[in-house]
Amino acid sequence: MSKNFSPLAWLAPLGAGGIAVISFAFFNYSIPHPAGLINFSQSGGGVLVRILEANALIFIALHFALTFIFVPPLVRFIRDKNYQNFRDDPLRNSALLVPFISAAMSMNVLIGPVRYFLPIFYENFQNMIFPGFIAWTILFILTMFFEIKLLAISFRKSFDISKISFGWLLHPFALAMITVTGTGIAAMASSTAIANSAAFLALISGTMGVFLLLVKMISIFKSHFSAGGLPAKEFLPSFLIVVPNVTLFAISAFRLGHFLEKFHGAELGNYFAVVMTTSFAFEIWYLVFGIFLLVDYFRHHFFREYHVSQWGLVCPLVAFAVLGSFVFKVFAPILFLKIVILATTALVVGLFFSLLKKMFCCRKNCGQFSCE
Repeated sequence: MSKNFSPLAWLAPLGAGGIAVISFAFFNYSIPHPAGLINFSQSGGGVLVRILEANALIFIALHFALTFIFVPPLVRFIRDKNYQNFRDDPLRNSALLVPFISAAMSMNVLIGPVRYFLPIFYENFQNMIFPGFIAWTILFILTMFFEIKLLAISFRKSFDISKISFGWLLHPFALAMITVTGTGIAAMASSTAIANSAAFLALISGTMGVFLLLVKMISIFKSHFSAGGLPAKEFLPSFLIVVPNVTLFAISAFRLGHFLEKFHGAELGNYFAVVMTTSFAFEIWYLVFGIFLLVDYFRHHFFREYHVSQWGLVCPLVAFAVLGSFVFKVFAPILFLKIVILATTALVVGLFFSLLKKMFCCRKNCGQFSCE
């Protein structure tokens, strides 16, 4: 029944797409190549490269396969009579944004790892920018409309603010994913009109996203400290959702800087290193802090049960590895950082398949991909 389906299940294809992007980011920022995005013919080969390419291909396939699998239950969920109650509940409706985040990730997968492998894509990339911009603009409009609608509901409906969780950060997460795609188009386009248009629209979603991230984090921490103790175990993985938010806004700022240099004559110098390394430094201590809080959760719950919210552990590790590749390029091209990126990649791949196994066991036992 659709009432047992959670839109949070879309964190699975989102995570798969993110893991595919890890490999591409590692290639693009650690392998010397001509200006522009790296492609298969420029990788130089080697055992490590081939392993990461195989990883990218597997997770590209998983991303689109899981997307295809989850469309029908999402449609049934939206058509269900209980959907409106779910949408109108500010404590739960942030989950409805995950399919939008995953859709934006699909665009990033096409621009990055898929384009990397297909000559027809990387040899005709500029010809694809305009249709890509149109597709992104449609997704931008839909996401902004829905986000504003949910924001209005939270202002109109009364709810117990003491019960909010870090899952509320899915709101800025959605806006950040839209923004990072738009700034990517702005930085890569050869047309000034397309670049300026994409950059301006991305600034709309980006400024809204940063505003909501700050407001919601203050509200969440205030609520948490007043409540006392940790939230219910189902909400614990959401502690780490701060990390992908920071990564996406940092990469957006990075790409916006390239747009300003390319089209508006800016000379930003160390701006790129400062933005990326500051964000990465924040993520290091926040991940350590978050994992420290989750020690008992992993010890007593994670390996014994399944909740769809556990997929929320994948995105922070993906975000950390991707941002690490940017930092490698602009600030610290050292072996140790490469090892950290590769170790994080191995960890998140193992985590993904562990959750995938539990998800399909849930499907087998209760007939749903998300058992609540």
